[in-house]
Amino acid sequence: MNIAGQIAKHFREVHTGGNWTSVNLKETLADVSWQQAITKVHSFNTIATLVFHTNYYVSAVTKVLQGESLNAKDKYSFDHPPILSQKDWEKMLDKIWADAENFASLIEQLPGSKLEEIFTDEKYGNYYRNLHGIIEHTHYHLGQIVLIKKILQQTEAQE
Repeated sequence: MNIAGQIAKHFREVHTGGNWTSVNLKETLADVSWQQAITKVHSFNTIATLVFHTNYYVSAVTKVLQGESLNAKDKYSFDHPPILSQKDWEKMLDKIWADAENFASLIEQLPGSKLEEIFTDEKYGNYYRNLHGIIEHTHYHLGQIVLIKKILQQTEAQE
């Protein structure tokens, strides 16, 4: 079994479908308007912020897979550019989909032995753990996005 290929498949599925949970980012976000994406619900992060946040780590780990050093700071992971129009929102989403495919392609190219190697620093564990962590992190925030979207839709239906 090609483990790296399976990890890449699992990562793609949380973005575009076919996963065990039957929920994915692309379908979930397909009918979210830019206004909904930036609407604050209670004290939750906005949908746009959560989308940016999940991709922040994909982008950071992509650079590591391309041979660069890990250069990410948690404190910046929620700082997305302003979304002031549908075009801004679509630009963010286009970046998410392109980054996801690039990331999955890089994972597929990893030799199986790389998965056991330390990921940039011992404190982070190995590549296998970090790649699965990205997938778990995306699923976690996808659940939040689904709930926020439902709350927004209910609120709009009541108005």
